[in-house]
Amino acid sequence: MIKKVLSVQILLLLIFTDLNAQNVEVIIKGIRSDKGHIGIGVFKDDPTFQKEEPLLNKIFVKSGISNREMEVRFSLEPGIYGFALLDDENSDGLMEYNFLGIPKEGFGFSDYYHKGFTKPKFDSFKFRIVPNQKRTITIRIRYM
Repeated sequence: MIKKVLSVQILLLLIFTDLNAQNVEVIIKGIRSDKGHIGIGVFKDDPTFQKEEPLLNKIFVKSGISNREMEVRFSLEPGIYGFALLDDENSDGLMEYNFLGIPKEGFGFSDYYHKGFTKPKFDSFKFRIVPNQKRTITIRIRYM
């Protein structure tokens, strides 16, 4: 009896969680090649971003690129998030740097084009997902 009640509670929790998830469309602009893949880290706050510990890390094959753009989708619970993108052209999962420490691969952030040379603050690219509201995020890739 206890197992049945627990199983029903877990099932209801999973259903409730799925009902609260919101679809987020991400438009990625400025892709310079179809080599490699796109990695997007999903962050919840500045400390996890500064430590590079994403809540979720998604890898997308570069497909459907048109006019140097592609679209991807996420399903996330309502809340505050920030996306950090890596155009991982050599598919090694790491940002490549030149001998001066300048990134050789593209990067970008949710609804924020970073012009500086240091890591941005989470507040610069965070956004809110609200229940029952469509959310579209644009990430413009920067190559140095």
